Amino acid sequence: MAGKAPPPRPAPRLYLATPEVDDPSGLVAQLPELLAAADVAAVLVRLKETDQRTMISRLKQLAPVIQNAGAALLVEGHVELVARSGADGAHLSGIAALEEALPSLKPDRIAGVGGLVTRHDSMAAGEKADYVLFGEPDAKGERPSAEAIAERLQWWDELFEPPSVGFATSLEEVSEFAAAGADFVLVGDFIWADPRGASAALAEAGRVIRQAHQAAHGRVHAG
Repeated sequence: MAGKAPPPRPAPRLYLATPEVDDPSGLVAQLPELLAAADVAAVLVRLKETDQRTMISRLKQLAPVIQNAGAALLVEGHVELVARSGADGAHLSGIAALEEALPSLKPDRIAGVGGLVTRHDSMAAGEKADYVLFGEPDAKGERPSAEAIAERLQWWDELFEPPSVGFATSLEEVSEFAAAGADFVLVGDFIWADPRGASAALAEAGRVIRQAHQAAHGRVHAG
């Protein structure tokens, strides 16, 4: 008997990073429309640094809005706030931070990791994290070229099981990373800065992902 064809590869999903959250009320009002505009798997909440009680309160205001829309709420850093705020997990930077966070996150919550400079770091992180992120700016605001990020995503897709996330700073990068094999595409600042509004920008990012995915994976190419 001939073997079955592999199932079609699902399109990547969006991972939305918030601006730095101080007063969350505006975001709480905006999120329902925003999360209905595209297929958003998760929201990465970036908190303005303040006392723990205030940060937990801000997360508790955001959590039901995000989770009721079917998305996961991840906190950037601040592992100590996750359980107390009802968040779904945390995003860490670097293997040391990941390893320190794992005891408090596992097995019930998501532990994602970025800040992976080398392929060796990526492989080590992939053994423990729920996803690996490629392409985010470093402490100096510098990041690899889009071509280098796409190459890393493609390498990961071909060899490893844990999901990969591409950090996109433009619609062009959204398209490139979706085609390269990212499981998720993280979008943030350029969505919030779009003069058409964040919902329109996010909806377009979703369309771009579908088009890039279909072009790269949706059809058997001739020849």
